Amino acid sequence: MNFVGAIDQGTTSTRFVVVDRTGRIVAIDQREHTQIYPRPGWVEHDPLEIWGATEAVIAGGLSAAGIIPADLAAVGVTNQRETTVLWDRTTGAPLAPAIVWQDTRTDALVSELGGEAGPDRFRGRCGLPLATYFSGPKVRWLLDHEPRVAAAAASGEAAFGTIDSWLLWNLTGRHLTDVTNASRTMLMGLDTLEWDPVLLDAIGVPAALLPEIAPSVAVYGEGRGILAGVPIAGDLGDQQAALFGQTGFEAGRAKNTYGTGCFLLLNTGTTAVPSAHGMLTTVAYQFAGQAAVYALEGSVAIAGAAVQWLRDNLGLIDTTSEIEALAGSVTDNGGVYFVPAFSGLFAPYWRSDARGLITGLTRFAEAAHVARAALEATAYQTVDVIRAMEADSGVPMSTLLVDGGMVRNELLMQFQADVLGVPVVRPVVTETTALGAAFAAGLAVGFFEGLDEVRSLWAEDCRWEPRMDTAEREGLLAGWRRAVERAL
Repeated sequence: MNFVGAIDQGTTSTRFVVVDRTGRIVAIDQREHTQIYPRPGWVEHDPLEIWGATEAVIAGGLSAAGIIPADLAAVGVTNQRETTVLWDRTTGAPLAPAIVWQDTRTDALVSELGGEAGPDRFRGRCGLPLATYFSGPKVRWLLDHEPRVAAAAASGEAAFGTIDSWLLWNLTGRHLTDVTNASRTMLMGLDTLEWDPVLLDAIGVPAALLPEIAPSVAVYGEGRGILAGVPIAGDLGDQQAALFGQTGFEAGRAKNTYGTGCFLLLNTGTTAVPSAHGMLTTVAYQFAGQAAVYALEGSVAIAGAAVQWLRDNLGLIDTTSEIEALAGSVTDNGGVYFVPAFSGLFAPYWRSDARGLITGLTRFAEAAHVARAALEATAYQTVDVIRAMEADSGVPMSTLLVDGGMVRNELLMQFQADVLGVPVVRPVVTETTALGAAFAAGLAVGFFEGLDEVRSLWAEDCRWEPRMDTAEREGLLAGWRRAVERAL
């Protein structure tokens, strides 16, 4: 068995990768799934469509690699976090559509839960502010508004999970999640790594719904169906998996993933560092039998999704890959700023009532300026997160490690280096989310000997040095801050 596999179930698509002993991705298959928008602010997925896509990409990835399941030492799982699924324990059928992490329908509930204490009511227990982002309030909303969910919960037949739980249930028949995904629900105690009875009672989620919490690097069971007989081992939320794939195993290592959203994680070691500047305190990973490793995280809701919006809603481009050429056809943003607060603004603002806007429009502005402003918004939001994270950690960032689909956009990467004022570094393997899940699976079964071997597999591909002078940088950032104030 010379390969490990990884299921990477993301917000807009599902992928399966096959990785060899050198850490090289030898095959990949990918399939998009439907984005469902039943009302303004609501975002849903079909859990059965996601599971069908998962089976399809596993078959496609194995075929592309020219191997069979028996050639895999193990398969790991990584997933879009916070997206909430409830299903029937007997039939395995979903009880309602999955509520996606971007969904804002729990806005009123979140305000109610905060009460006089406000959004930081539970931060000391779970490391998270009250926000529509997280899973716990989504479960409560489903219990309150979906009769099928309430009836199944009352009879003991309902099971809740984030997407990793849904996949592990279908892969192994076990009801599990790992500590990284559990840490995003607002229901797990950061110190205990167990479901917290105080949080469950306050948010209104019955303990009987919840999966067993397991370490991130462990063997969960033997696969069935398309992966019959293959060990299913290694489970990480997608951003923690990207940190793992970037070999961010030491305190102080950080990475930023540019995908549907944008997510920066800083390893803080075995200490859970509280944030005073809008960051999240979360679990980075845990090896079976070892202490958990924690991280500070800055989460941006809309990054690549803004490019998809230009494609699907405005028709400015036919494919997302066209954005770089269109944006590069003008030398600057023409005074146009785009604040993509489609789901409110996440870190460091945490304002679910913020709404998106494009400002600075004149008769001079054209489609290319809007396209450039959409890309620049991702870089500006990253600067906001990094400055807040530096304030929490007390350590200035000297280099930014980057990964995710958008890092192929060299215009964006150069602009990121320019407005941040530090080098931006892209690794040879940019699919670090899937790679992290493959590393975790391989480590769990001994396919990789240890962290030193995994570290040796990381290699730098490209580096962007800042070229913008300080005055221009500060002028652009001031314009961004004015635009954000209007969005708030």
